Amino acid sequence: MVTMNPYQKYQQNSVMTASPQELTLMLYNGSLKFMKLAKKAMAEKNFQDKNINLIKAQNITQELRVTLNPDVEVSKNMEPLYEYIYNRLIEANTQNDAAILEEAEGLMTELRDTWKQVMELAKK
Repeated sequence: MVTMNPYQKYQQNSVMTASPQELTLMLYNGSLKFMKLAKKAMAEKNFQDKNINLIKAQNITQELRVTLNPDVEVSKNMEPLYEYIYNRLIEANTQNDAAILEEAEGLMTELRDTWKQVMELAKK
């Protein structure tokens, strides 16, 4: 039997009890975390960690894209943006280009910050 440390248990409970809006915010934050780790690994010329973290960021970006509601107008505008970020992450990885990664990170940060504002407005 595998036991979880308290932090893992807390993380699991956080995900299981989060609202859909909070889960989306967690995805944005996770993507940004992996981009930052990849950027650090890139600077240290640790190509394995760079690749692992960029793939994680790509997977999260794809999850954000495929969970869009096609019946909502804004989703039609978001899908190409997620696809663009996804492709830029691939390019950053294959070309080992920190500038491309920073572009993707900037776009994801803007999306995350906008999402936080939407969540605050929805609470009011």
